[in-house]
Amino acid sequence: MFQKIVPVNNQIHANKRVKEISSFAFAAQTHIAYLTLQEFTRAAPTFPVVFLEDKAKDEFRPVALLGLNSEKNLFVDAAGKWLASYVPAIIRRYPFALTPSDQDGQFVVCIDEASDLVSETDGSALFDITGAPTQIIDNVKRYLAELQQMELATSQFCRFLSEHNMFTPLNMRVQDGASTKEISGCYVINEERLNNLSDELFLSIKAKAYLPAIYAHLLSLAQTERLVKMQQAAAPA
Repeated sequence: MFQKIVPVNNQIHANKRVKEISSFAFAAQTHIAYLTLQEFTRAAPTFPVVFLEDKAKDEFRPVALLGLNSEKNLFVDAAGKWLASYVPAIIRRYPFALTPSDQDGQFVVCIDEASDLVSETDGSALFDITGAPTQIIDNVKRYLAELQQMELATSQFCRFLSEHNMFTPLNMRVQDGASTKEISGCYVINEERLNNLSDELFLSIKAKAYLPAIYAHLLSLAQTERLVKMQQAAAPA
């Protein structure tokens, strides 16, 4: 989805404008979308919510499965329309992103210069004639800062689950035309381990307000069937 991420700069981007999202064609090849903990209950009725392991960082991250094949988002049609009631925040915030700076604990607002949403003629200006940021930049900074806090809470949630050995690999076999395809590399919360937790640990999960997200995740796995049906419907006759 992101192609050319660079820090927003009032000199380089003095004449740049950003258009509102009217088409999600930019996400048509995005088959996963990272989620924050706070999004689980909104995403679960539509997308399977699973976890991916980032071995380099030794952590797990939750994602919404938007398709069963790489580079194919089943929730974006040929006209760029989003085919669901909920749009993950990472897609809604496009073409902006927050990336770590060289200074510890600091983040920089970046923009995808290659995006069709970035223009010099259409949309809202990023900076005024004096070089000062417009309300667009202020709104983006506030929104991305809120998301950063949510991502921190999400990281703590995943670390807690990992430390208590709650993740287990998910191996799915789905029908892909005339053949059977195996979906691997995803992790889910082990429901049996959850049900066998000690009272003390279960109460700890409850106190941390993790239970709604855990149950939303488990319920979301049934949406895998929706992806299979959508993929079959999208397949050429």
